[in-house]
Amino acid sequence: MGSCIICGVDVDGGGRICDPHQEDVVFDFRGDSPDQLVPDRFYRGVVDGYAEFGVFVDLAPGVTGLLHRSELDRRLDSLDWEPGDEVFVQVKGVRDNGNIDLAWSIRQADREFRGVLVQDGDTEHLPEADEGDEEATDEGPDRADATEGDGPTAEADADETEVVGEAPDGLADEADEVDESDAADAAEAEPEVAGDEAGDDETVDDEAGDDETVDDETGTDEPDDLDDDRERVEIGTLSEAVGDAVRIDGEVVGVRQTGGPTVFEVRDETGVVDVAAFVEPGVRAYPDVEVGDAVRIDGEVESHRGDVQVESEALVLLDGEAAEAVRRRLAEALTDEARPEGLQPLAGDEAVAQLADGLLDAAEAVRRAVLESRPIVVRHPATADGYVAGAAVERAVLPLIRDEHAKSDAEYHYFTRRPLDDPVYGMDAATNDATRMLQDRDRHDEKLPLFLLVGTGSTVESADGIDLLSVYGVDAVVVDAEVADPETREAVDTLVSPEIDGVDADLSTGALVASLASAVNDEVRADLRHLPAVSYWDEAPDRYVDLAREAGYDVERVAELREAVALEAYYQSYQDKRELVADLLFEDGGNLAAHVSEQFREKLETEVETATANVVTEAVDGVEFDVLDTDGYTHRYDFPPTPLLLDDLHRRRANGEAHATVGIGTDELYIRTSEAVSVRDVAERAAELAPAADVATAGLREGKIEFLSGERDAVEDAVVAAVAEAF
Repeated sequence: MGSCIICGVDVDGGGRICDPHQEDVVFDFRGDSPDQLVPDRFYRGVVDGYAEFGVFVDLAPGVTGLLHRSELDRRLDSLDWEPGDEVFVQVKGVRDNGNIDLAWSIRQADREFRGVLVQDGDTEHLPEADEGDEEATDEGPDRADATEGDGPTAEADADETEVVGEAPDGLADEADEVDESDAADAAEAEPEVAGDEAGDDETVDDEAGDDETVDDETGTDEPDDLDDDRERVEIGTLSEAVGDAVRIDGEVVGVRQTGGPTVFEVRDETGVVDVAAFVEPGVRAYPDVEVGDAVRIDGEVESHRGDVQVESEALVLLDGEAAEAVRRRLAEALTDEARPEGLQPLAGDEAVAQLADGLLDAAEAVRRAVLESRPIVVRHPATADGYVAGAAVERAVLPLIRDEHAKSDAEYHYFTRRPLDDPVYGMDAATNDATRMLQDRDRHDEKLPLFLLVGTGSTVESADGIDLLSVYGVDAVVVDAEVADPETREAVDTLVSPEIDGVDADLSTGALVASLASAVNDEVRADLRHLPAVSYWDEAPDRYVDLAREAGYDVERVAELREAVALEAYYQSYQDKRELVADLLFEDGGNLAAHVSEQFREKLETEVETATANVVTEAVDGVEFDVLDTDGYTHRYDFPPTPLLLDDLHRRRANGEAHATVGIGTDELYIRTSEAVSVRDVAERAAELAPAADVATAGLREGKIEFLSGERDAVEDAVVAAVAEAF
């Protein structure tokens, strides 16, 4: 029986990774049959070549899989992989004929996994188990960095652990990437930790004049001293100091244990950097150092695949005046950098200007999260307006993350956009978010995120979801241009809504959030000018139409973007489609959006024709009703979604008269009216008329009501009567 290299629990069959941590490890496959591959595991491979439908990846000699283009998170022709490049993929499965289906891995470096294992046929072992063999072979992809492994914010490199013995193709040719002396040097190094629990103490003078007790917590005989001649340098300058011996002071914002070194993510007032400390492979260095501690580190600056990292020589905990100096510098930097100087609404929108205080509070919360190395999770509806709002924030925040963190892939770890099928932040979404954030906290020592909810979370229908987040004390910011309830103001840290603040304006959430994004990062302001016009589905205000035109987007082009985003929002609605949406909204020269919008129009027109032919029209108390059986006369699992279809159908048939469109399905219905009608009032009245149907409001902004399917006929009559009374 083996033990898991991540958590140490016993693993049946002599394996080295438990089931919960299968996806935390990358495997070097040294077998000879596809049947030996384990589905859902991540493997290192080498690009073999391209086909029209995807990329072929060699996992071992004679074992090649296909990464189909449908599995990519970007267009196939945008991949920068070349034949021979080392890549990381996930095995989806192996077919009966031996064909291997591969899936995309967002992690494309050893450092982004928590460990590395060798799968030799049906057995698995640590890479260092190969030590003792002296000759390299020509089999398999280049594995010069086989000892790397880590979670999302850590770095490990083959430089830290000796790699000798039998190696696959390319290892001998790139031996210059592996310094075999590093492992021995690191093993002899004796890291220092300040504290009061160990018996061997040394006194180390810091710049503030405090004496600190340094404990040797790693089991070595004597700790190394800090170099008293070194002066502190700022983390933000380390990219210019590669190869130099430096001293940094900062706060630990993350800790990762890899299969090699322990990696501490350290922040000062100028940035964040990974610090690697090595005792022996997989052993925690400085076990008393935790997230939130102030530390001083002496080490050498290195560059790994473009990322700056510090290889520590010694590390001490700071206390007293030295620790206070670190925290004071961080606090002052946060205060200076987090609060925007002011709000300049796009197109000079006066209604947005009236909401300046709340928008500045929201912008400060976002900027502070970036500076504190706190992940940001954006939730928005899977609609054109929702995607525009989410993409605006994304456009503003990603450059700030790149500036703050030395790691080139930090933007994928500190910013997540998760679309919602419904414009309500319910328990399903909140449970998903809570599960992910707790896993990231417990497995990867990440801070709890800031949640930014745009176009959702402002009504009482979202109360249960918001309450679940509040149990864990996470910060939530809500920005919504549509219906909002006063009761939600106390449930979140910041709530921005025209309705809450008594501002009477024709605003979309996309328009409101675009101005918020410009306050978060004014340098992307020019990129955002066309977004407000795109976010309005019908008759965007002239001020935003003119602004889009000034940015080079005429009315036709804006319509193409809106329709293209709406179509792509529907498919794979739970995914953010970051690169695709960015291509549509910011990078596309015209062909992509025009092509997708043409599909949008064809699909919508077909559905509208079918719906129109099957609408039942009736008049009740002077109100003309169009009632559509959405179960029978729509393609429920294809585009367009029911709310969008009913919007278009209602616009075509209302003709300015007292008109209502009702789409009714198995246990839900949608209402569209030519006059302002309260969906809640309609639901309450329908509940009185059909008391056995358990009628309830499910979503205000999309006019959605839910009921028991067995009472469908009674609910239809009750809702029609309630709407007629409301006119």
